[in-house]
Amino acid sequence: MDSLYLEFLTERDLYQSYMPFLKNGGLFVRTPEYFELGTEIELDVLLPDSLEKSRVKGVICWLTPVGAQNGTPPGIGVSFVEDTENVRAQIEKMIARHLNSSEPTLTM
Repeated sequence: MDSLYLEFLTERDLYQSYMPFLKNGGLFVRTPEYFELGTEIELDVLLPDSLEKSRVKGVICWLTPVGAQNGTPPGIGVSFVEDTENVRAQIEKMIARHLNSSEPTLTM
């Protein structure tokens, strides 16, 4: 299983990558690497102001290729599958004030 490390420095960065529309939540990961849909992956996530990373297992559900027409950076969307450390709850608590924002994100 592939593993990726993500570090979010600000709540805004986290908001732009979070995918609340997925059943169990998820994150958009900026990467030029090629992945296939349905690939299982582990994310080591360091949230803003956290001292330790959290691990979440997911599956790739979204691909944004290099050179996407709308200027979105290349990357993958990872839908959370196994979230034993409650990463989704931590994220939603941190970005609660941003969730109803009209500010564009890296997803939808």
